[in-house]
Formats: sequence, structure tokens, C-alpha cells
Amino acid sequence: MTVDRMLHLIAGSFIFLSVLLGFWLSPYFFYFTGFVGLNLIQSAFTQWCPMISILRAAGFKEN
Repeated sequence: MTVDRMLHLIAGSFIFLSVLLGFWLSPYFFYFTGFVGLNLIQSAFTQWCPMISILRAAGFKEN
């Protein structure tokens, strides 16, 4: 799996899980949803995402 596809999988999973936890357990989990969204927005402007750095270090391929 490539870095890009893995990033989409992780971000989507984090958002989905935090929304579910926000409804079922505590609305404070919505802050995590917002954090993931803001990180995606900043990476669109800066071309840098911390998760991509982690995935590259873990050995995932670029393409």
C-alpha cells in the first residue's frame, strides 16, 4: 500500500471512529475530529503532513 492510500485510510478511520465515540461516549471526542480536519487543511497549504513522515519512516512506498 502506498503512503497516499495509507494516509487516506488512517485519516478516514480516525474521523469515523471519533465521530462514533463523540456520539456514544463523550462530545469531547469531536475535538479530535476537528484536529484531524485542521491537520488535513494545513497539509494542503504547507505540503507537509506529520503522518506522511511517520509512514515514510515505517517503510511505505511513495507510489
